[in-house]
Amino acid sequence: MLLDRVGEARVPWLAEASHGTHEFYAWRAALTERLVAERGFSFVAVEGDWPDCDRVDACVRRLSGAPGDPRAALGTFERWPTWMWANDEVAEFCRWLRAHNAVLPQGERIGFHGLDVYSLWESLRAILVHLREHDPDAVPTALAAYRCFEPYDQDPGAYARATRFVPENCENEVVDLLVRLRERAAADGPERFRAWQHAEVVAEAERYYRAMIGGRLEAWNIRDRHMAATLDRLLAHYGKGSKAVVWAHNTHVGDARATDMAEAGEVNLGQLARERHGSADTVLVGFGSHHGRVVAARAWGAPTEVLPVPPARPGSLEDVLCDAAPEHAAFVFPDGERSPEVLTDELGHRAIGVVYHPERERWGNYVPTVLGERYDAFLWFAETRGVRPLPMSVGDVLEPVERA
Repeated sequence: MLLDRVGEARVPWLAEASHGTHEFYAWRAALTERLVAERGFSFVAVEGDWPDCDRVDACVRRLSGAPGDPRAALGTFERWPTWMWANDEVAEFCRWLRAHNAVLPQGERIGFHGLDVYSLWESLRAILVHLREHDPDAVPTALAAYRCFEPYDQDPGAYARATRFVPENCENEVVDLLVRLRERAAADGPERFRAWQHAEVVAEAERYYRAMIGGRLEAWNIRDRHMAATLDRLLAHYGKGSKAVVWAHNTHVGDARATDMAEAGEVNLGQLARERHGSADTVLVGFGSHHGRVVAARAWGAPTEVLPVPPARPGSLEDVLCDAAPEHAAFVFPDGERSPEVLTDELGHRAIGVVYHPERERWGNYVPTVLGERYDAFLWFAETRGVRPLPMSVGDVLEPVERA
């Protein structure tokens, strides 16, 4: 039934109500496998960093020099929270995708790409490596941008704070770099496209980190607009008729106009997708659960824990579904008139982020939501458990804007 609802849509969006729940990841992967195998999708795009996911992409598309096991590529993820993508559930999906690609010609293999904005320094280094090999005349432009950021020792917080008190920033150097790489991207080719995307990340990351000091609203909108623009560039790069499955949190996937986000002036990916691609080519699938366990942390950069998810707040969407729905269910919403109250009334809808305090969640973590307007379908699991993170070390960065 859910696959029928997706139909021939160009971009189905498969969400998650946390960044650490096994059922959300496993069922999202299973749905994506069906879509890729049966509906001819071109790539999977996720709420992850471009350079990290680029290594995974090389692995699943079986490029020369890439590791033979996706676990090795996922094991190189450095930015906290690594478990968000470096986990067994994603590794198993990527192994399936690599096997699926084995019988396809190189130009038809399905990709795996990151949409997010955080990889400022990683993308700068990748640009320098690319230009030294492919376009040495452009290296001085890239070095100017790199040296502008160098005094901040790869600390986006230090850069953001400095721009608050000192009018000078690195915007001009970044714009010069971006313009140069945009011009060269017109020549097409995967190497030039990747370099161009790295430059787009650097430009938007610079804006994002400056905006974070001034307030969460502008930073949130910069981030989601960047992810939407990255998706559009990927669709154009893959060519006419290309199709993408997108994975991101409910707070990004569910249309912001059906929540209190719109009142605050926030936009998100689901809203932008419906506006840019139309409802026929956009299918938004949300996820939810009532209780169980989740992998998260109690503070930014803190150790990973398996934390309890208490029963949902009374009167919330999850509380209503616990009483009325089976333990596992898929709801596909009809077009047009929607009479059930659960689809038309505004109810609190739980959102768990990478930082989570179970003991405080009744006073937060709930987004007022009109379910039938926020999503086109909804997957429900009464009880859930945590993902299985891959073992690795992590590094800390400035805490980003996060609604959950």
